[in-house]
Amino acid sequence: MLLLKYVAAVAACACIATVVPVRADAALPTVPSGFRIDVVAQISGPRELVALPDGDLIVGTSSSDVYVLPNAEGTTPGTPRVFATANDELASGVAFSARHKEIYIATNEHVWATRYVPGRRRAGALNSIAKVRTGPVAPHSDGDVHKTTSVAFSDASNMLYIGVGSSCNACVEVDPTRASILTLPGGRGALHKIATRIRNAIAMTISPGNALWVGDAGQDSLPFGHPFEFLDDVTSHPPVADYGWPVCEEDHVRYSSSAISCNSTVAPLAELPAYSTIIGAIFYPTSSAGRYSFPAKFRGALFAAAHGSWHTTGGGYAAAPQVAFFAMHGDQPAIPVDWENSSAQWRTFVGGFQNGTQRIGRPTGLAIGKEGSLFVADDDAGVIYRVRPNK
Repeated sequence: MLLLKYVAAVAACACIATVVPVRADAALPTVPSGFRIDVVAQISGPRELVALPDGDLIVGTSSSDVYVLPNAEGTTPGTPRVFATANDELASGVAFSARHKEIYIATNEHVWATRYVPGRRRAGALNSIAKVRTGPVAPHSDGDVHKTTSVAFSDASNMLYIGVGSSCNACVEVDPTRASILTLPGGRGALHKIATRIRNAIAMTISPGNALWVGDAGQDSLPFGHPFEFLDDVTSHPPVADYGWPVCEEDHVRYSSSAISCNSTVAPLAELPAYSTIIGAIFYPTSSAGRYSFPAKFRGALFAAAHGSWHTTGGGYAAAPQVAFFAMHGDQPAIPVDWENSSAQWRTFVGGFQNGTQRIGRPTGLAIGKEGSLFVADDDAGVIYRVRPNK
């Protein structure tokens, strides 16, 4: 039986949304047998997600607004509303620290912190704790300037991680904060670089083993089908880890005559096909007592949201939007990377977004709720999906 699903259509005031019913026969992505997927909110341009201990869901967006979805795990979630408005564009990155009781918001040029108060649906003061993109765009930029910033917080390490995209598709950066991953110990003080020459590390998440995993969106100028797009445990490499962009990719492959050697660059642990455009990533908890906990085979698994490509081949797009599932053994993929087959390590978990040149959506951010549900943002359809076992 199809249930009536409620979503929120953003009102003109952009403060509180009005609730309207979605057609019961509206197209939905597909999920494996034993699971169900529902639309739980409609928010314009949702990007990264973070679940809070009180059951609310924080939603970064492609505007200056960050939303909150109250009681996201509830039978009928609350009405989404603006949680905070940053004094900067692209408030897409969000993170949470239980240790510091803070919510972090990452915009084009800043990382902001605001106090977390359980049940509070409007943020207090936003304090700028870091500034990024402090230098110019690369002098020979091809115009493909990436403006989003991503964040993740490790309470165990007391570390805020910041991913900053490049100012081009392929160039040599002059701004040391771009195309890099930075750290801010305790969420305050001086920035430190731990990874460089990483084109656009949008997806960022902390593993159950307390490692920082990132997903990168690769460059477009190489022979069709390359480079494979990767996820990797950045903290497994001594700083500053060199990911080689734009001259070295994949398994130390030299893609430019300007690369003398690629031997010292990182060969990542997990791969998706070229042009997948990895936007979100999340590990499922190794132990979960929530009402909607996933079966045991998913515990500790890595989920990655692929936005899909704008590149076309034959009768459709080269890479489909999807949420992919990687089985893991700790911080190692259960299936080792296969440099001849970028589809060897993963399976589609949420699919059905694409049929030829037709799409019903493109997933972005991911989060695991307090009761075990998987939340998926979709900035093309402008919705938040909730995936949980049939129980």
